[in-house]
Amino acid sequence: METITKTITAEEDGSTVRHILKAKLHFSSHAISRLTRAENGILVNGNHTRTTFVLHTGDVLRVETGDHRPPKVRPTPGDWPLPVVWEDGHLLVVDKPAGMTAHASNFLPDTPTVAGALAWQRGTDFVFHSVNRLDKGTTGLMVVAKSGYVHDLLRRSLHTGRFRREYRAICVGCPEPESGTIDAPIGRDESSAIARMVRPDGQQAVSHYEVLAKGGSLCLVKLLPETGRTHQLRVHMASIGCPLAGDWLYGTEDPDLITRPALHSYALTLTHPVTGEVLRLTAPLPEDMARLVPEL
Repeated sequence: METITKTITAEEDGSTVRHILKAKLHFSSHAISRLTRAENGILVNGNHTRTTFVLHTGDVLRVETGDHRPPKVRPTPGDWPLPVVWEDGHLLVVDKPAGMTAHASNFLPDTPTVAGALAWQRGTDFVFHSVNRLDKGTTGLMVVAKSGYVHDLLRRSLHTGRFRREYRAICVGCPEPESGTIDAPIGRDESSAIARMVRPDGQQAVSHYEVLAKGGSLCLVKLLPETGRTHQLRVHMASIGCPLAGDWLYGTEDPDLITRPALHSYALTLTHPVTGEVLRLTAPLPEDMARLVPEL
């Protein structure tokens, strides 16, 4: 079980364990309740302690961060390739291939899943919390938390300077100007069960783009989402007349070109929520997108 340790400062002298857990370490009330029932959930100077215990300068508080129960629903393991790019006791980052969803779905029961691939690698008790989910057709870097606590911290940092994502896309058509910002609200397309659209009563959505290469009818674009709406990058690029290559929902399906929307989670800059380490990770373009780049 992973733990975090905090030494109480002079400014924190007289605080209760509960106050430090909530105000300084950002544990939820539910998580604190679970910790109180765990044998070594909360220790002060090596001793099991109640949350009402008053702390003093120099006391060492150690808290377990892992989930204390196996997942309620265990994923079905599958022997599907899933490269792990980075990992420690609190989280891991995978390079998700196309055709794989985060979790099993009643609509796509036979589809490979990240949860199932990790269950195959780590066992069905492996705790899986996806942080930045990627669409089935999208490839690249995806973060998985190993506990509800770390998942909550990471979700809070999404769309901030502590969790920055950069995508690569191949579009049909080239935007003018070649760099800019798309600030257009996104909501449901009421004519479809799954599609989204730009609409004035939608949720705020902001994407930044920059053309990296172009040729013929295609261009390679860097995309930086400032928000995280469903299908945001696909909808935004289509809204300015440059849908993603292969995007059957917002553009034109073209299996001879590419069999999926040409979108890749290319780079990630993440401040580790426990250690404070800054992670800078990249994943190269997958083959089906890379083979299109020389043509640009």
